Amino acid sequence: MRPDRRVRLRREAWGFAIGSIFFAVGAVPFYADAVGDVIANLTFFVGAIFFTLAALIQLALSGRRPPRRGGTRANRADWWAAAVQFVGTLLFNLSTTAALITAMNVTTRVGSGWRPDAWGSICFLVASAFAVVATTDRDGLWDPKARSWRCTWLNMAGSVFFGLSAIGAFVIPQTSNPVSQFWANAGTFLGALCFLAAALLSRRDDPAGVASAPAV
Repeated sequence: MRPDRRVRLRREAWGFAIGSIFFAVGAVPFYADAVGDVIANLTFFVGAIFFTLAALIQLALSGRRPPRRGGTRANRADWWAAAVQFVGTLLFNLSTTAALITAMNVTTRVGSGWRPDAWGSICFLVASAFAVVATTDRDGLWDPKARSWRCTWLNMAGSVFFGLSAIGAFVIPQTSNPVSQFWANAGTFLGALCFLAAALLSRRDDPAGVASAPAV
Protein backbone atom coordinates (compact mmCIF):
# COMPACT_ATOMS: atom_id res chain seq x y z
CA MET A 1 0.00 0.00 0.00
CA ARG A 2 1.36 3.43 -0.96
CA PRO A 3 2.39 5.67 1.98
CA ASP A 4 -0.01 8.47 0.94
CA ARG A 5 -2.91 6.02 0.79
CA ARG A 6 -1.98 4.65 4.22
CA VAL A 7 -2.00 8.18 5.65
CA ARG A 8 -5.41 8.96 4.16
CA LEU A 9 -6.85 5.71 5.51
CA ARG A 10 -5.63 6.64 8.99
CA ARG A 11 -7.07 10.16 8.66
CA GLU A 12 -10.36 8.67 7.53
CA ALA A 13 -10.47 6.33 10.53
CA TRP A 14 -9.64 9.11 12.98
CA GLY A 15 -12.24 11.38 11.38
CA PHE A 16 -14.95 8.78 11.96
CA ALA A 17 -13.63 8.08 15.46
CA ILE A 18 -13.64 11.74 16.52
CA GLY A 19 -17.06 12.34 14.97
CA SER A 20 -18.41 9.29 16.81
CA ILE A 21 -17.06 10.58 20.13
CA PHE A 22 -18.81 13.92 19.63
CA PHE A 23 -22.10 12.17 18.82
CA ALA A 24 -21.80 9.79 21.78
CA VAL A 25 -21.07 12.63 24.21
CA GLY A 26 -23.84 14.81 22.80
CA ALA A 27 -26.39 12.02 23.28
CA VAL A 28 -25.76 11.67 27.02
CA PRO A 29 -28.66 13.41 28.83
CA PHE A 30 -26.45 14.47 31.75
CA TYR A 31 -24.16 16.27 29.32
CA ALA A 32 -27.02 18.23 27.77
CA ASP A 33 -28.35 19.12 31.23
CA ALA A 34 -24.90 20.35 32.28
CA VAL A 35 -23.97 22.44 29.22
CA GLY A 36 -27.37 23.46 27.86
CA ASP A 37 -29.14 22.83 24.56
CA VAL A 38 -26.94 25.15 22.48
CA ILE A 39 -23.64 23.50 23.43
CA ALA A 40 -25.17 20.03 23.20
CA ASN A 41 -26.36 20.70 19.64
CA LEU A 42 -23.06 22.36 18.80
CA THR A 43 -21.41 19.07 19.81
CA PHE A 44 -23.50 17.18 17.23
CA PHE A 45 -22.76 19.89 14.66
CA VAL A 46 -18.99 19.47 15.09
CA GLY A 47 -19.28 15.68 15.08
CA ALA A 48 -21.15 15.78 11.77
CA ILE A 49 -18.34 17.85 10.23
CA PHE A 50 -15.79 15.19 11.18
CA PHE A 51 -18.07 12.51 9.71
CA THR A 52 -18.28 14.43 6.44
CA LEU A 53 -14.53 15.00 6.19
CA ALA A 54 -13.86 11.31 6.85
CA ALA A 55 -16.53 10.26 4.33
CA LEU A 56 -15.00 12.58 1.72
CA ILE A 57 -11.61 10.92 2.21
CA GLN A 58 -13.20 7.49 1.85
CA LEU A 59 -14.98 8.53 -1.35
CA ALA A 60 -11.72 9.92 -2.74
CA LEU A 61 -9.98 6.63 -1.95
CA SER A 62 -12.78 4.74 -3.70
CA GLY A 63 -12.41 6.82 -6.88
CA ARG A 64 -14.15 9.76 -8.52
CA ARG A 65 -16.62 7.56 -10.37
CA PRO A 66 -17.97 3.98 -10.09
CA PRO A 67 -15.59 1.22 -11.23
CA ARG A 68 -16.00 0.20 -14.84
CA ARG A 69 -17.81 -2.93 -15.92
CA GLY A 70 -14.59 -4.90 -15.70
CA GLY A 71 -14.35 -4.23 -11.98
CA THR A 72 -15.46 -6.70 -9.34
CA ARG A 73 -18.80 -6.52 -7.60
CA ALA A 74 -16.98 -5.88 -4.31
CA ASN A 75 -15.21 -2.82 -5.74
CA ARG A 76 -18.47 -1.46 -7.15
CA ALA A 77 -20.19 -1.99 -3.82
CA ASP A 78 -17.30 -0.23 -2.06
CA TRP A 79 -17.72 2.83 -4.27
CA TRP A 80 -21.48 3.01 -3.80
CA ALA A 81 -21.09 2.54 -0.04
CA ALA A 82 -18.69 5.49 0.09
CA ALA A 83 -20.85 7.67 -2.21
CA VAL A 84 -24.13 7.05 -0.40
CA GLN A 85 -22.43 7.45 2.96
CA PHE A 86 -21.01 10.82 1.92
CA VAL A 87 -24.51 12.01 0.97
CA GLY A 88 -25.72 10.79 4.35
CA THR A 89 -23.10 12.83 6.20
CA LEU A 90 -24.12 15.95 4.25
CA LEU A 91 -27.72 15.36 5.34
CA PHE A 92 -26.53 15.06 8.94
CA ASN A 93 -24.78 18.41 8.47
CA LEU A 94 -28.16 19.87 7.51
CA SER A 95 -29.99 18.26 10.42
CA THR A 96 -27.42 19.27 13.05
CA THR A 97 -27.34 22.81 11.66
CA ALA A 98 -31.14 23.03 11.87
CA ALA A 99 -31.09 21.65 15.41
CA LEU A 100 -28.41 24.18 16.44
CA ILE A 101 -30.40 27.05 14.94
CA THR A 102 -33.50 25.84 16.78
CA ALA A 103 -31.58 25.72 20.07
CA MET A 104 -30.29 29.25 19.53
CA ASN A 105 -33.63 30.70 18.41
CA VAL A 106 -36.72 29.56 20.31
CA THR A 107 -39.02 30.93 17.59
CA THR A 108 -37.69 28.34 15.11
CA ARG A 109 -40.01 25.41 14.46
CA VAL A 110 -39.07 22.45 16.67
CA GLY A 111 -38.14 19.35 14.70
CA SER A 112 -37.22 21.26 11.54
CA GLY A 113 -34.09 19.15 11.14
CA TRP A 114 -35.85 15.79 11.36
CA ARG A 115 -36.26 15.12 7.62
CA PRO A 116 -32.54 15.40 6.75
CA ASP A 117 -31.77 13.38 9.88
CA ALA A 118 -34.15 10.62 8.75
CA TRP A 119 -32.81 10.64 5.18
CA GLY A 120 -29.25 10.65 6.49
CA SER A 121 -30.03 7.59 8.61
CA ILE A 122 -31.50 5.85 5.56
CA CYS A 123 -28.36 6.67 3.58
CA PHE A 124 -26.21 5.14 6.33
CA LEU A 125 -28.30 1.95 6.24
CA VAL A 126 -28.00 1.74 2.44
CA ALA A 127 -24.25 2.41 2.60
CA SER A 128 -23.86 -0.31 5.23
CA ALA A 129 -25.78 -2.72 2.99
CA PHE A 130 -23.39 -2.01 0.11
CA ALA A 131 -20.47 -2.56 2.50
CA VAL A 132 -21.94 -5.91 3.52
CA VAL A 133 -22.07 -6.92 -0.16
CA ALA A 134 -18.41 -5.96 -0.63
CA THR A 135 -17.27 -7.69 2.54
CA THR A 136 -19.30 -10.82 1.82
CA ASP A 137 -17.62 -11.14 -1.58
CA ARG A 138 -14.19 -10.87 0.04
CA ASP A 139 -14.52 -12.50 3.46
CA GLY A 140 -17.82 -14.38 3.35
CA LEU A 141 -21.06 -13.59 5.16
CA TRP A 142 -19.72 -15.05 8.41
CA ASP A 143 -16.03 -14.61 9.21
CA PRO A 144 -15.56 -13.05 12.67
CA LYS A 145 -11.79 -13.43 12.39
CA ALA A 146 -11.65 -10.97 9.47
CA ARG A 147 -11.16 -7.41 10.67
CA SER A 148 -13.01 -5.89 7.70
CA TRP A 149 -15.94 -8.24 8.42
CA ARG A 150 -16.15 -7.01 12.01
CA CYS A 151 -15.92 -3.36 10.94
CA THR A 152 -18.69 -3.84 8.40
CA TRP A 153 -21.13 -5.39 10.85
CA LEU A 154 -20.29 -2.89 13.59
CA ASN A 155 -21.16 -0.14 11.12
CA MET A 156 -24.37 -1.92 10.15
CA ALA A 157 -25.34 -2.12 13.83
CA GLY A 158 -24.49 1.56 14.23
CA SER A 159 -26.65 2.47 11.24
CA VAL A 160 -29.58 0.51 12.68
CA PHE A 161 -29.23 2.36 16.00
CA PHE A 162 -29.08 5.71 14.17
CA GLY A 163 -32.28 4.69 12.36
CA LEU A 164 -33.96 3.96 15.70
CA SER A 165 -32.74 7.33 16.93
CA ALA A 166 -34.35 9.08 13.95
CA ILE A 167 -37.66 7.32 14.62
CA GLY A 168 -37.53 8.26 18.28
CA ALA A 169 -36.70 11.89 17.45
CA PHE A 170 -39.77 12.41 15.26
CA VAL A 171 -41.75 15.27 16.79
CA ILE A 172 -45.49 14.66 17.19
CA PRO A 173 -47.19 17.84 15.89
CA GLN A 174 -50.04 17.75 18.43
CA THR A 175 -47.73 17.65 21.45
CA SER A 176 -44.39 19.00 20.07
CA ASN A 177 -42.76 16.07 21.86
CA PRO A 178 -40.60 13.37 20.27
CA VAL A 179 -41.94 9.84 19.81
CA SER A 180 -39.34 8.52 22.26
CA GLN A 181 -36.71 10.75 23.82
CA PHE A 182 -35.10 7.64 25.25
CA TRP A 183 -34.48 6.09 21.82
CA ALA A 184 -33.57 9.45 20.31
CA ASN A 185 -30.66 9.56 22.76
CA ALA A 186 -29.95 5.84 23.19
CA GLY A 187 -29.97 5.14 19.45
CA THR A 188 -27.49 7.94 18.82
CA PHE A 189 -25.27 6.91 21.74
CA LEU A 190 -25.17 3.19 20.88
CA GLY A 191 -24.76 3.89 17.16
CA ALA A 192 -21.87 6.24 17.84
CA LEU A 193 -20.17 3.61 20.01
CA CYS A 194 -20.49 1.07 17.18
CA PHE A 195 -19.00 3.54 14.68
CA LEU A 196 -16.22 4.39 17.12
CA ALA A 197 -15.32 0.72 17.61
CA ALA A 198 -15.28 0.15 13.83
CA ALA A 199 -13.14 3.22 13.23
CA LEU A 200 -10.57 2.25 15.86
CA LEU A 201 -10.52 -1.32 14.56
CA SER A 202 -9.80 -0.10 11.03
CA ARG A 203 -6.89 2.17 11.98
CA ARG A 204 -4.32 -0.45 11.06
CA ASP A 205 -3.35 -0.99 7.45
CA ASP A 206 -5.34 -3.60 5.56
CA PRO A 207 -4.05 -4.98 2.27
CA ALA A 208 -7.66 -5.49 1.14
CA GLY A 209 -7.92 -1.73 0.69
CA VAL A 210 -10.85 0.57 1.13
CA ALA A 211 -13.34 -2.10 2.21
CA SER A 212 -11.72 -2.20 5.66
CA ALA A 213 -12.45 1.46 6.18
CA PRO A 214 -15.66 2.37 8.01
CA ALA A 215 -18.73 2.74 5.83
CA VAL A 216 -20.69 4.33 8.60
